[in-house]
Amino acid sequence: MNFETIAAIVFLIALTILVYLKRKNLETKQIIPYFLYFSMYKTKIGINLMDSIAKKYKKFVKYLGYFGIAVGFLGMAFISYMLIANSINLFTKPEAAPGVGLVLPFKAKGIFFVPFFYWIISIFVIAVVHEFSHGLIARANNLKVKSSGFAFLGLIIPIVPAAFVEPDEKELKKRPNKEQLSVFAAGPLANILTAFLFLAVASFILAPISNAIVEPDGVKVTDYVKGSEKFPAENAGIKIGEVIQQVDNYSTLYVNNLSAVLRSKKPSDIVAIKTDKSIYSIKLAKNPENESLAYIGAYLEQSTKIKNKIKAAYGDFLPNSVIWILGLFVILFILNLGIGLFNLAPIGPLDGGRMLQLVLHRLFNKEKGNRIWGYIGMFFLIIIFINIAAGFGLFNFIK
Repeated sequence: MNFETIAAIVFLIALTILVYLKRKNLETKQIIPYFLYFSMYKTKIGINLMDSIAKKYKKFVKYLGYFGIAVGFLGMAFISYMLIANSINLFTKPEAAPGVGLVLPFKAKGIFFVPFFYWIISIFVIAVVHEFSHGLIARANNLKVKSSGFAFLGLIIPIVPAAFVEPDEKELKKRPNKEQLSVFAAGPLANILTAFLFLAVASFILAPISNAIVEPDGVKVTDYVKGSEKFPAENAGIKIGEVIQQVDNYSTLYVNNLSAVLRSKKPSDIVAIKTDKSIYSIKLAKNPENESLAYIGAYLEQSTKIKNKIKAAYGDFLPNSVIWILGLFVILFILNLGIGLFNLAPIGPLDGGRMLQLVLHRLFNKEKGNRIWGYIGMFFLIIIFINIAAGFGLFNFIK
């Protein structure tokens, strides 16, 4: 058990104790009684700052909110298409990966693993950016924000920390459609813009620095490709985390080197793969997407090490810190973008769902609009369930 795992366990224990001690001050909604719930701790944190920014930059913030409406509907169309397309792939392509998964600081089947400290920092940034933006657009439109605070999604014990901002819903429903839509779209827009800000910093500042202090060290096996049968890498006993350095005496310092060697081989060829741990004899398989190509059936990434001259000049801590921060910014990009888009899915309480409901009320009467909205939301809930269940291997029997 490494330090990150221990930290995650300690955090969950501390969060459970905190929720228990503050239980009388929490407003809890039971989704599945005593099993799945959402608890809120209401405060006034951040409201004065929202007021100050909204007052000083009122026109800009309002126009940003209107821009968010366009981004919101485009994002809704994109995420809807991707969810449907990915679900079709799950049933037609054995190697297809689920399009939706749980993001947690634990390694397990069906989990998108993020190291604990990356995870907790990302959750904090995503939640604060998302909810603050809802409040900011609301205040720019002179809509009262009743409270803000911390929240927890619980699965028996509290698991995922969150934040919230609570505009006056009764007043919001009386506002023009463009004001309502801009408030709904504000959170996803902020996450998407923040994602690209982190990407820009990572690409143009941190990545060049990182490239100057590291050098290639081979190709790391990060996971096995799952199919109806085990693929060669898993069959041969190559462990996740091992670094491939040679294939048949050809150096594979870069991913491109390994790809080039495999392209020169045919399915059923036997190759010798040298890693940083051992040497393996592997019979190559057919690539599921092109049976004429050889395949080892593993997910790979570039492995690097700190240059010796950098170590000599700066030691280990400073170079490793730069690499760690670069990794954090990449995760912040991925999760902000992913969660921002996911919040635009046309489902019930999500921001995209609320935007769609408002449009359907405008196109139809309220009763018919709600009925159509319910059908659409249920359809996409089923799709999301299929993707999550597929990640846990619950549909392997049909592949």
